[in-house]
Amino acid sequence: MASFKITPDLENITEGLSLPGIIAIAVLPLAIPLVARFGKSITKTAIKGGIIVYEKSKGLISGVSEAFEDIVAEAKAELAEPKNVRQIQGR
Repeated sequence: MASFKITPDLENITEGLSLPGIIAIAVLPLAIPLVARFGKSITKTAIKGGIIVYEKSKGLISGVSEAFEDIVAEAKAELAEPKNVRQIQGR
């Protein structure tokens, strides 16, 4: 009959743990608050930059949209002119 263990086999866990792993476990509780503090400021800076880019591109897109609408309106006006007037004007 096979035995069933509830607790993990500590020998297998400690064999895979080398010096960098042990150092990481010791330093991790100290590093997490530092990363959280600087990570938050970096994230806020990135969000601010995104907002600025969005606002500037919104104005640029609005200008391009207006120019395109003007071109479409001119084309529609030319199509609405009688054919003989277009021929006289050389269009």
